[in-house]
Amino acid sequence: MAEPNFNAPAAIYKNLVGIGCTKGALPVAKMIFLGIFAGCYIGFGAHLCTTVSTGWQTAPFGLMKFFGGAVFSVGLMLVIIAGAELFTGNCLMPIAVLEKKISVGCMMKNWIIVWIANLAGSILLAWMIAQASALNNGPIGATAINIAGGKCALTTWQIFIRAVLANWLVCLAVVLALASTDIVGKIFGIFFPIMAFVAMGFEHSIANMYFIPAGLFTAAFPKAVELAKPELLQALTMANAVRNIIWATIGNIVGGSVMVGMIYWFTYVKGTEQK
Repeated sequence: MAEPNFNAPAAIYKNLVGIGCTKGALPVAKMIFLGIFAGCYIGFGAHLCTTVSTGWQTAPFGLMKFFGGAVFSVGLMLVIIAGAELFTGNCLMPIAVLEKKISVGCMMKNWIIVWIANLAGSILLAWMIAQASALNNGPIGATAINIAGGKCALTTWQIFIRAVLANWLVCLAVVLALASTDIVGKIFGIFFPIMAFVAMGFEHSIANMYFIPAGLFTAAFPKAVELAKPELLQALTMANAVRNIIWATIGNIVGGSVMVGMIYWFTYVKGTEQK
């Protein structure tokens, strides 16, 4: 009988113990560089989503959201397949903590360094794209402002709940990618959950580290401002930006660490032997 070309759930979550140990042991310099890359990679997906979402005034809203989410998935594909350190994916590290393979301090060190590096990479890419005048295009720039302003206009509770849901799906995308043993399977495993969370309008802290700075940079371009929605432009403030990213981060931790990491650890890993 042929060997299955995928890993069963129990094997995946046990493998995440070792992956958490590897991430915890990364030297700081590697965490920083790989974290910056991850911020850029998610930013590439976010800018592609912004571009694809432009010019759909007469098209079905749901179709626009589907295509925006579909192209956004390229960001996590680059992170997982090319290799990078993404804070939201690293929210699965509590599996290794619960197995007593790494300490809480080790995990927190990784989270803090990678989060800061993701932020630096995301802002760097937003600045580079703004410098290249890709956001100075009136319609695309207006879309960037509207996306950022829409995120800043959310209430704190909306941000938190949407962030829980977002990283629940993102971490499931990581799990589905680990389930596959071939590159095509990994791509499909990533595609569907990521497309889903973007299409449903959930909040991903690292994506917002690109979307919101991109909107802030674009607010300096008159052609984009002229076409943007005034109420969303008004909501696009630094205070609202910080509030969004902080609460999206907290919600992402709950969605990834609790809804996927801790519950599946209890289900598949606790009390079993590690190979």
